[in-house]
Amino acid sequence: MTAGLACARADVPSGGGIGSGGLTLDPTVIPVPSEPPATSPPATPVTPATAVPVPVEPVASPTFPATPTIGVFPESEEILYFAQSGDTLRSVAARFGVVPEDIAVQGAAPAGTDSLIDPGAQLILPRRLGGTGPSDRLLPDSELIFSLNAAEFDIDGYCATAGGYLCTHKETVGTRQLRGPEIVAQVARDNAVNPRLLLALLEYATGWVTNPARPTGDALDYPLGHVSPDARGLFRQLTWAANELGNGYYGWRAGALTDVAFTDGSTLRLAPSLNAGTVALQRYFSLNSDPSGWAVDIGAEGFPRTYASLFGDPFENEFLIYEPGVSQPAIILPFLPGHIWAYTGGPHGAWERESAWAAIDFAPPSLQPGCVDSTEWIVAAAPGLVVRSGNGVVVLDLDGDGREQTGWTLLYLHVANTGRVEVGEFLEEGDLLGHPSCEGGVATGTHLHLARKYNGEWVMADGPLPFTLSGWRVQAGSKPYQGTLVNGDRIVTASTSASQETQISR
Repeated sequence: MTAGLACARADVPSGGGIGSGGLTLDPTVIPVPSEPPATSPPATPVTPATAVPVPVEPVASPTFPATPTIGVFPESEEILYFAQSGDTLRSVAARFGVVPEDIAVQGAAPAGTDSLIDPGAQLILPRRLGGTGPSDRLLPDSELIFSLNAAEFDIDGYCATAGGYLCTHKETVGTRQLRGPEIVAQVARDNAVNPRLLLALLEYATGWVTNPARPTGDALDYPLGHVSPDARGLFRQLTWAANELGNGYYGWRAGALTDVAFTDGSTLRLAPSLNAGTVALQRYFSLNSDPSGWAVDIGAEGFPRTYASLFGDPFENEFLIYEPGVSQPAIILPFLPGHIWAYTGGPHGAWERESAWAAIDFAPPSLQPGCVDSTEWIVAAAPGLVVRSGNGVVVLDLDGDGREQTGWTLLYLHVANTGRVEVGEFLEEGDLLGHPSCEGGVATGTHLHLARKYNGEWVMADGPLPFTLSGWRVQAGSKPYQGTLVNGDRIVTASTSASQETQISR
């Protein structure tokens, strides 16, 4: 028996990435009941699932972008580039149109082409690119993500002071009616996007933040200008924007994005020295513009002026996301020892669609496909403080300071309401956290969605800080939800098929 499962967040525009999976046991295999939560449950062996005839899809590794040669320059012409927070040799090489071997690092070299380079390190590389887009920095990375500088930002109070229509706007999101500031706060928190940026985009597009008049027509239904049947209303407009900003931000981080495309079909190579926050904005404004309109949007009298009028100079709040020497703390597989789960989703979107491939999925054993109650336990993958618990979500703050915007945090999604830990509890590694379910979004099968953040930024599962759980390292495929877990010579392949290749235990 097999089950094809999908997961997505609730009440968001359609067309996002879907495709989580679940482990479905053969009916002749007896499931192992979970122990009650009162005591620490002992290890219990589980009979492996029966292999099914549906084969596991082959995993193709992501390919390194082709090296473009837009300009022809003397071989001796070189560029001095100072590494930015989050840079790797591979991502820098992709942006500058070279290969990692072309780059000389002054001082201590990173451990590998995919390892983080210390911010400020001097890199020397050959000039290969000709004409590129503008190199002016528009926004620091720390002002695009929901970082510490925005943690105490009072959205409600700011909107009341600004006096715009946003303060009185109301809209039904899921089963709740939310006010405009509450919608901004939810989208910012869930998508790890700075709320100040969302407000500035809204003001630049239609004046919702400072103009008290109620908008009409498309300005009311599509306040960010993205006219689509599945993106009507403030919540869906902001969610769309957050996802598109993430596509630019994390695409630049990974070296997968090097160009922007305009509505007239033309493209422009991005200036290779840009930072991820600036690229996110340049790409965002290219989505609905031709080159001339885009130049106005990102120019001094365009969006940057609106942002500054609301919040001042964004670079006054700049700080490094990844300081030198950062590494992932010890993290274990998020289920009980001796219990066999399935690795059903390789790296894919952390929250909405596929902008940051930061999440992975696991499904518990089950005799039935679909959304069924599970007695299996999810456990704390590392010690931490519960800072959020509700609507299928648990967020574990690993530095224990009570903020999602600092240090390492773990996001658990699709955690059942019954048995779920409460905010304020401190969990040790392996403590019971809750049961897997379909709660917290649109899901067609019971499973757990797990992702990491660092200093407010989603951390890509197969990136310079690879997701490692109980010694198993996450490796991505060429498509979302593909990939493997590798531990020495052992490999577990992500798939919705209930086969031996997907099974994992600790």
